[in-house]
Amino acid sequence: MSAPTAKQNLLSIAWPIFVEQGLRILIGTVDTFMVSYVSDSAVAGLNVANQVVILFLIAFNFIGIGTSVVVTHHLGGGDRAGADKIAAAAIAANTWIGVAVSVTVFLFAAPMLRLMQLPADPLHYAVPFLSLMGGTLFMESMNMSISAVLRAHQHTRDAMFVSLGQNILNVIGNCLLLFGLFGLPKMGVLGVALSSVFSRCCACIALWILLDRRTRLRLRARDFVTISGQRIARVLHIGLPGAGENMCYWIALMVVTTFTARMGGAALATQSYALQILRLVMLFTISLGLGTEILIGHLIGAGSFDDAYRELLKSLRLGLGIATGAILLVATAAAHILGWFTTDATILAGGVFLLHLSVLLEPGRVFNVIIIYSLRATGDVWFPIQMAVLSMWCVWVPLAWLLGLKLGLGLTGVWIAMITDEWTRGVLMYRRWKLRRWLPYAERSRARIIAESSAATAATAI
Repeated sequence: MSAPTAKQNLLSIAWPIFVEQGLRILIGTVDTFMVSYVSDSAVAGLNVANQVVILFLIAFNFIGIGTSVVVTHHLGGGDRAGADKIAAAAIAANTWIGVAVSVTVFLFAAPMLRLMQLPADPLHYAVPFLSLMGGTLFMESMNMSISAVLRAHQHTRDAMFVSLGQNILNVIGNCLLLFGLFGLPKMGVLGVALSSVFSRCCACIALWILLDRRTRLRLRARDFVTISGQRIARVLHIGLPGAGENMCYWIALMVVTTFTARMGGAALATQSYALQILRLVMLFTISLGLGTEILIGHLIGAGSFDDAYRELLKSLRLGLGIATGAILLVATAAAHILGWFTTDATILAGGVFLLHLSVLLEPGRVFNVIIIYSLRATGDVWFPIQMAVLSMWCVWVPLAWLLGLKLGLGLTGVWIAMITDEWTRGVLMYRRWKLRRWLPYAERSRARIIAESSAATAATAI
């Protein structure tokens, strides 16, 4: 794979991921925007409930992340049959995990929110929202594993179109049920939840159809009962530490959010708006990271280790340029953007300052996201989670408590702690890649694909 071709492939793979991930984030942004017409307390409740939902979505990625990497390794090594077996086992396993999570969240939504120290008024809005959104998470577990398989096959546009349709349905449903248009009941936040559940269901059906048409992979009832433990173990070898790093981040964020909740409702709403806007900026980095992961996974499966090394460095330069430009644009227009969500002068002033501070935050995040995704594509998955635990729980969380609560800096202290964490991990990840400490893991991954492909060929010949 030449350098120009690799770059072209990255962009062709990444832009549909960018649109897809943007549309996924847009669902939350649209919900936040529309619920802001109810009250700032409703927004705060919705945001905290969504943090619980996102935490479980990350749990589904234990399977999703591992599936994407292992399937790309098999495809890169020319072993399509092995890729299909991994995909079928992963989708089935993730479905069962989703069912268990859905039942748990539906039954214990209120206690989970109380653990987040959510005040009474936001809690009133959050409980029914989380009960419905959490109770149907099994559909998201299927969606995420199917999307991972489609992306590994480089069918990134399919997930993009599904997300587009999901957003359209979500917006229409919000308008109808939140505001009670065309004589329908005005259901408020509950209507937003119902709309989201309906659009999620439609997306799930569409992805199953696309899986069949694009990959010809058909799961039968027995696939959901006879799940290969060996294949799931391979997926989890990559997925557990890979998604574990994401989960570590969100648990740390939830703990930090409890600090923010103690600062008052205005601070909680300010953080909610700022984080929602920053997720749109993160989208550029995430899409490039996922695109790079797919390319590097194929290169590792093919044994092209030097090409994989150079591909990451090119992606990193591109990501730094795009993310820096995006956050500068957002910081410049911060007051105008926040004005779409709230008219509260205190929240506006605080949110603008946080978005200005984020000019220091986002470049550090680029190093983390793109390099961590690339490391797990090589099979080097434990180093990122070790650094995540060390940095987040020894730097971010305690520093946020010290600066934000103890020293009284409020959200400014929380953001300074977040910036410190991102840059600490970013520098360590870059050093890891440059020193090629991932190479032994890549060689082992390649050797395993060769061995499994040879064994399958021999079995077929017999």
